[in-house]
Amino acid sequence: MKKLFTALCLSAALAALAAPAFAAKNALVLQTDFGTSDGAVSAMRGVAYGVDPGLTVADLTHNIPDYDIWVGGYRLFQTANYWPQGTVFVSVIDPGVGTTRKSVVLKTKAGRYFVGPDNGQFTLIAERDGVAELREIDESVNRLAGSGESYTFHGRDVYAYVGARLASGAISYEQVGPALPADSVVRIAYQKAVRNGDTIRGIIPVLDVKYGNVWTNIPKPLFEELKIGVHDKVQVRILHKGKQVNKVVAPFEHTFGGVAKGQPLVYLNSLLDVAVAISQGNYAAKYKIDSGVDWEVEISKINKAKP
Repeated sequence: MKKLFTALCLSAALAALAAPAFAAKNALVLQTDFGTSDGAVSAMRGVAYGVDPGLTVADLTHNIPDYDIWVGGYRLFQTANYWPQGTVFVSVIDPGVGTTRKSVVLKTKAGRYFVGPDNGQFTLIAERDGVAELREIDESVNRLAGSGESYTFHGRDVYAYVGARLASGAISYEQVGPALPADSVVRIAYQKAVRNGDTIRGIIPVLDVKYGNVWTNIPKPLFEELKIGVHDKVQVRILHKGKQVNKVVAPFEHTFGGVAKGQPLVYLNSLLDVAVAISQGNYAAKYKIDSGVDWEVEISKINKAKP
């Protein structure tokens, strides 16, 4: 009996060695403008688990403002690089659902995948990370079974399904569908940050929604060219469609505690871009400021008067 037991153990060990290694799965991250007051997001998650119950499915956010492709794209830009290589992002801000806009999977040069409608939401990802490949989803083979007569929920029927298959390894990237030119991804035009003397112009891409801080697309290296030190005064002008909405002079500080409660400050946000805030207050609400490509900002150095 002891010899039989030893033989069985040895046989099991050899079988384990001979078996193919278990393929590691990549995370699937979902983003929509659906909210969570109904079953839409749950249906997407259900489809993903139906493909592979072992998947890691996470949420980026489901509170993108309705139909706001730009903000959806910025939240991907804000978040994606903190996820491992191979992560699959499904982003469904899709006011053109069912129309001729393409359904694609974009692969970045950093090795992450972005699934969704090609409507401009991948603008910032493509610009920062580069497009290694772009493929159109072949819905004849990559669509949830039985969903062919559903025209308005591609988030469930196409994007969650394809994203889950890709993340789980059920299909390769090449099996998504035909290749498209990498430079054909749809992009939204916007004002990039530029410096002219002691002034830098840019836009307000998003707000720090919870606290009302005003984020800009002016990066730290460009801001540093103004040679503004901590506690130095900075002039900020905010314009909407060319009309000034707000103008303030505030100190540049590292932290919100650098000024008294209720006072304005200029600081570098978590992405190391220039931002404007009120310490323990809501700058955007106080001055009725919103965000998007038509919200411009000017940051100017205030030259100190000579003694």
